[in-house]
Amino acid sequence: MATKLLALACIRNDSYGNLSPRPHYPSMPKYPKGVSVQETSLQGSEVGAMFSVTGMTCSACAGSVEKAVKRLPGILEAVVDVLNNRAQVTFYPSFVNEETIREAIEDVGFQAALIKDETNEKSIQVCRIHINGMTCTSCSSTIEKALQAIPGVQKAQIALATEEAEVHYDPKVVSHNQLMEAIDDVGFEAILVSTGEYMSKIDLQVDGLRAGKSMRMLENSLQALPGVQAVDISPELKKISVSYKPDMTGPRNIIRVIESAGSSKRFKATIFSERGGRRETRRKEEIKQYFRSFLWSLIFTIPIFLTSMVFMYIPGIKQGLDIKVVNMLTVGETLMWMLSTPVQFMIGRRFYTGSYKALRHGSANMDVLIALGTNAAYFYTVYTVLRAANFPDFEGTDFFETSAMLISFILLGKYLEVLAKGKTSDAIAKLMNLAPETAILLTLDEEGNVISEEEIDSRLIQKNDIIKIIPGAKVASDGFVLWGQSHVNESMITGEARPVAKRKGDTVIGGTVNENAVLHIKATKVGSESALAQIVRLVESAQMAKAPVQKFADRISKYFVPLVIIISFSTWLAWFLAGKFHGYPESWIPSSMDRFELALQFGISDMVIACPRALGLATPTAVMVGIGGGASQGMLIKEGQALESAHKTGTLTVGKPVVVNARLLKNMVLHEFYDLVGATEVNSEHPLAKAIVEYAKKFRQDEENPAWPEARDFVSVTGHGVKAVVRNREVILGNKSLMLDHNIAIPADAQDMLKETEGMAQTGILVPIDGEVTGVLSISDPVKPGAQEVISILKSMNVRSIMVTGDNWGTASSIARQIGIETVVAEAKPEQKAEKVKDL
Repeated sequence: MATKLLALACIRNDSYGNLSPRPHYPSMPKYPKGVSVQETSLQGSEVGAMFSVTGMTCSACAGSVEKAVKRLPGILEAVVDVLNNRAQVTFYPSFVNEETIREAIEDVGFQAALIKDETNEKSIQVCRIHINGMTCTSCSSTIEKALQAIPGVQKAQIALATEEAEVHYDPKVVSHNQLMEAIDDVGFEAILVSTGEYMSKIDLQVDGLRAGKSMRMLENSLQALPGVQAVDISPELKKISVSYKPDMTGPRNIIRVIESAGSSKRFKATIFSERGGRRETRRKEEIKQYFRSFLWSLIFTIPIFLTSMVFMYIPGIKQGLDIKVVNMLTVGETLMWMLSTPVQFMIGRRFYTGSYKALRHGSANMDVLIALGTNAAYFYTVYTVLRAANFPDFEGTDFFETSAMLISFILLGKYLEVLAKGKTSDAIAKLMNLAPETAILLTLDEEGNVISEEEIDSRLIQKNDIIKIIPGAKVASDGFVLWGQSHVNESMITGEARPVAKRKGDTVIGGTVNENAVLHIKATKVGSESALAQIVRLVESAQMAKAPVQKFADRISKYFVPLVIIISFSTWLAWFLAGKFHGYPESWIPSSMDRFELALQFGISDMVIACPRALGLATPTAVMVGIGGGASQGMLIKEGQALESAHKTGTLTVGKPVVVNARLLKNMVLHEFYDLVGATEVNSEHPLAKAIVEYAKKFRQDEENPAWPEARDFVSVTGHGVKAVVRNREVILGNKSLMLDHNIAIPADAQDMLKETEGMAQTGILVPIDGEVTGVLSISDPVKPGAQEVISILKSMNVRSIMVTGDNWGTASSIARQIGIETVVAEAKPEQKAEKVKDL
């Protein structure tokens, strides 16, 4: 029983000989057999086509599509993107056409359609820009409007929590430099993250680099290297950043050019280590900055608080603070004025800057509210202090502690906020850490034999490198297997717990784990092209997209600040007029205040407490952390909309099926029965087949790796079972549906055993030999320990759970009852499962 309760999967009829201890790779022809390069050149150059492929659910599906296309004559290259459900095919039109390719894809069980306007889509690039200075949704809205007003910009998305902009633009109409200038013009600092061009980038630490002639020599040498697009040198950091096209060159070529430059060869290049990456470095610096500001504000605010709230009740100290300096101006008021001024104008300078930028462009943000509220308190107190110093009979009330404490509390909130925002990049960092740090690079001779091995940094892998993957190691790059056969754990991509069998020609994904044998792979996608990099970009794009609740919060925040200012002024005016016309008892007015001051305090309270930070920032931060957290748990969310209508597929069983019972129904030598069964199932890659083979080995204990009899005419029937001819006897293993298809009668005792097996949540496999059911095998795949608890929690959240399985109804119903699922779809084929997910 599989984790999604699949029945036996479709397996190719490949036979394997003994692997040679020294791998040899025949050259891979680029042209159809029997066609020379000269003949092909006469037929015209290759062309590309993009197909939309629906029904793919994992990397195994993508591999099936890729192999089906590559079997056609005239195919130069086929690349399948399972995340975006597309296939890019490069071919020679003299030998094959788009319709033939489309039919080949549909023959393996997927729907395909030619995308004719892909060239227009490719002309649109996606630029990512980091933006400093945003404080609330009003800032992000201002930037978004400025970008969307530029001709050539199709879409602009601003993520406040990550402080990044993603802009879809036509490079023929507008450049990324113009986009950055537009952001600078509205008062924010723009830092380019990526231009969206089809390039990879590497940062190198170069020892011996100095400004001057050596720097110019290095730059010219790198610019001359084919494929290098841009070179940026920072002599003070001894750092060189090189943007290049991975199809034309790679990081090792760049390092070779650097180290061979000059006559003395004094340069030494290594990967530039920037702990946590640029985004993490900026985040840590921002956290330190707010923490320092908060500490400085405390140094001044705590004495102000003690002076106004504590010392005034302590005899002796109170008399000292009440000493008159000039007229009615006291020592305490003078001291608080001196302490609050640095907080207001130096530590709180960021709020003045933010307010100025916002008001200059006709918008009001949170900084405007803070500046208005604290300035009202501060300058009113300055007025009362100056009046007390000039009039011997005036005794006013100070609000210095109000402005200082407000700024301190807001800085504390800002500090906690940037800490929360830092969590949004944690998941992306975890995803990037899935890639191994090192890789074993193989060097081959002209005949394809391995002549040397070298351990290199995995970031130095180039396209078409041959990489050795040892058991237990992570696959260092996307590619395909050249030599060896093993099982690879692809759960980080597919979510499936079961390892996937890999042999020559099969595709592998970087970051997955090789389990039990050595593989040699050829790297096909490196750097930004890899599946892992695509997943990271997908998560980043999802964090950019706004959920409906976030869009609603943004719309409210847009009008919130002006509304709060109006309400605050109205509150002050209402209380002031009510006091003027005796609308409330005199006893409501504290002894240290008059009517004006009481009204002013209420107005300031409204203005400061109603800051829209929680509304405008809590929602996007929650979205960012949610999407990032989902990614780290293997759940990829493509857009914010999905957060409010999410459907998640998962596995219910452990993924390691074992044979728990077997019964012979005919008189037959047990050893011979398991020879026939093992020889048939050893050709299948399905987990149930592997469980049967392992069980059959127990009856051949004299051999650790038994040589099974030859199986001829092996056929796998998707979702039903397998059959083959072994020792001139027809052997079938499968479910009841397969028996009915072959008109094989199922005896009563076999049916009783199947019923008993299904009742125990096990899978029953019938074994007819020469048309008669000879035995029944019971296979169990235990339910995951936490499955029942997860379903129970989902039920309490009113989330409906559905089980879709390829297993029989009896087994499926038994498992469903065990874990508490009410809706079951059993005996479903793989394409029916995909269709069910689409229906949801």
